[in-house]
Amino acid sequence: MIEYDSAKIEAKWQRRWAQANAFCAKDFDAERKKRYVLVMFPYPSGDLHMGHLRNYTIGDVVARYYRMLGYNVLNPMGFDAFGLPAEQAAIDRQVHPRDWTNEAIKTHKRQLEQAGFSYDWARMVNTSSPDYYKFTQWIFLKLFEMGLVYRREAPVNWCEEHGVLADEEAPEGRCWRCGEIVHAKMLSQWFIKTTEFADELLRGIEALNEWPERVRVMQRNWIGRSMGTEVKFYIPAINKSVEVFTTRADTLFGVTFLAFAPEHNLAEELAKIGGKLDEFTSFREAVNKVSTIERFAEEKEKSGIYLGLNAVHPLTGEEIPLYCADYVLMEYGTGVVMGVPAHDTRDFLFAKKYELPIIKVIERNEDSSNEGEAELPYTGYGVMVNSNEFSGKKSEEGIRELNTLIESKGLGGAKVQYRMRDWLVSRQRYWGVPIPIVWCDNCGAVPEKYDNLPVILPENVEFTATPSGRLATNPDFVRTVCPNCGRSAKRETDTMSTFVDSAWYFLRYCDPKSEKEPFRKELVDYWMPVDEYIGGIEHAVGHLLYSRFICYALNRAGVISFKEPFRRLFTQGMLYKDGAKMSKSKGNVVSVDHFLQKYGSDTARMISLFWGPPERDVEWQEGGVEGCFRFIKRLFNFFVSTWDYVKDATSVNLENPSDQEKEFLHIIHSGIYDVTETLNNWHFNTTVSSLMILFNRLSDAWGKLSDKQKGLMSLRFLLKEALLTLLKLLSPISPHVAEELWEFSGQSGFVMHAEWPKYDERFLKRAEIEYGISINGKPRSTITVQLGTDLEDVRRLALEEPKVKSLVAGKKVIRVIVVPDRLVNIVVR
Repeated sequence: MIEYDSAKIEAKWQRRWAQANAFCAKDFDAERKKRYVLVMFPYPSGDLHMGHLRNYTIGDVVARYYRMLGYNVLNPMGFDAFGLPAEQAAIDRQVHPRDWTNEAIKTHKRQLEQAGFSYDWARMVNTSSPDYYKFTQWIFLKLFEMGLVYRREAPVNWCEEHGVLADEEAPEGRCWRCGEIVHAKMLSQWFIKTTEFADELLRGIEALNEWPERVRVMQRNWIGRSMGTEVKFYIPAINKSVEVFTTRADTLFGVTFLAFAPEHNLAEELAKIGGKLDEFTSFREAVNKVSTIERFAEEKEKSGIYLGLNAVHPLTGEEIPLYCADYVLMEYGTGVVMGVPAHDTRDFLFAKKYELPIIKVIERNEDSSNEGEAELPYTGYGVMVNSNEFSGKKSEEGIRELNTLIESKGLGGAKVQYRMRDWLVSRQRYWGVPIPIVWCDNCGAVPEKYDNLPVILPENVEFTATPSGRLATNPDFVRTVCPNCGRSAKRETDTMSTFVDSAWYFLRYCDPKSEKEPFRKELVDYWMPVDEYIGGIEHAVGHLLYSRFICYALNRAGVISFKEPFRRLFTQGMLYKDGAKMSKSKGNVVSVDHFLQKYGSDTARMISLFWGPPERDVEWQEGGVEGCFRFIKRLFNFFVSTWDYVKDATSVNLENPSDQEKEFLHIIHSGIYDVTETLNNWHFNTTVSSLMILFNRLSDAWGKLSDKQKGLMSLRFLLKEALLTLLKLLSPISPHVAEELWEFSGQSGFVMHAEWPKYDERFLKRAEIEYGISINGKPRSTITVQLGTDLEDVRRLALEEPKVKSLVAGKKVIRVIVVPDRLVNIVVR
């Protein structure tokens, strides 16, 4: 009898699949419905660990399942290959980022192939390859052409070692790479005008009903639409007005000061005129050493300086002092706040510290949700007081009337504001997409011509230079001619954020060989949107929002005919080990290479699904690994040992089946039903349980037959059908062993291309029901009860089953979960 050798079997079928191009999708297939299944592509950094494998297995099971359902499936893979880690590796290891990246890609691709993932490698993208980033530049130019790209001086998150960081790269005010505090710094930067689409992106969320609600909420909050009032305060010393945005116009009569962010472009000018320049400069330098999160914290002590000048209150005409305050941030509102200390916590703390007037202008009323508060600041709505002719009006009424009054005086009016800011895409690094802009003394900033793309990233740079100076160290790159006038010019030496690379890669998969344009519209229109998009919740805002924006913009430009890129979004849980998320930095990873060598990829795939529901975080469990390995081996041995006995069995008439025939029919069709339902609902851990239960029932039923019964053609035929059905059901989870046994049984083609089995409802019910019994998620035994048995009796019978009773002896039963007509899970401690 042949033996189960995972390494030999898996290498054989991976080779066969590659030779047959078994995973290639067919463009414009008129005979089948399309299904675009996509797992977020990885950054190629270090070896894959079992946490990564869990994510990719989820997507691959879905892709394989849809192929067997008859869909034309696109399941591609690529690499998000630009970025800071590779550049840091160049410094740390004295290698070029391209060499380091390409080696990492080779390793990742090998590991993904050895795991048996059914990717269409002919469509692979590498974002650091010129044939890809040529079109990242193309998209940048298209946005520039549409008026959606501009350059301005702005405060940025600045890390002394790693340059400009996006908000997503500076969680809790620290660099995501080195952990150092991120400071605010004024730099001239390139922006993409995402706010142009704020309302459209916000409305579009309502149609994303197959996205997790928490992701939709996070996107709504990030866009942060709020209705308020824009108010202009006149500053006589500079003969200018500054604009302030507030959602509480009803508190206008309580304004006792204005506060500027230290980064505001007027703050330094005002300090100079007011004779406070030295004090302001020192203050700004001190503030820049504090993270923005710490600055904005409500409970933190506030600090600031008087700028030596006053503004005029737009309604009372009174002078109010101008301050610069650390708690005012440029990224919120206009970078200037009106200080209303009686009705804002931060303003109140600031006013108390600097002995500024505190004027109460809102009185609590009976309907106030804050009526229990006895002291200032009072931040709720109520009745206006000390507000001239508006006194006595309710807040809501006062806001409406003040908007009208302010607008009539030309001092502002009602305005919609967004929390979301324009997308800062400049990076002062080398390893990224060169921004295709040329600086000409005659013409200014000039976009490169489409025909001149790609602007190639030079190989020779000095990595001893600062990040912002690395591209500038290559004179051959910097020197160019103006695309507009033909005179000598210089290239932009900033590169793009890698969020730009990843904001459109799913479109390139649809037509990865296109040379003249990013993709052909007809191919993108055929494949898009992505039907099943799988990735981590950490991308809920940045990547997903930018991807949506790019599609909305390309739709407006007529490049594509749709707006939303992802129909369904699935956010998988994390794999934990030793109480922490599995990661190289924590030192708690289980290497994919090590695991595959010991157990094989079929076991790796199965256990990664069996640990728990795919949307939940799960803890690594070594014991379950051995259980899955033994299950696959038992299944293999049972199939091989019984196939010769049943292989010649032919179809028989089963119109009036016997009890034994009914038993086999029930096992087959209930097994098909259970596995199909769990796959349809993405309950992959239960899919594995259902496969185990099906196999156990099948082997038990066959083992109970007498030799005479085993000789009956009908039962041999039913076992044959059951075994082949089991291989089809197993194929998406553990495809290599399924293919090996499919070939062993003499079947033609790949089992992965076989039609998914269908169940017959006539055989789903029976007089008796067999329950599988698991202890802490591990199958341990079974019980058979009458159909319709009360669930409490099922619980009792499960606990009284002799094997179960011995296994739980001396342990505390925490709970007993009964899945009707299927499973009892006993949780013990």
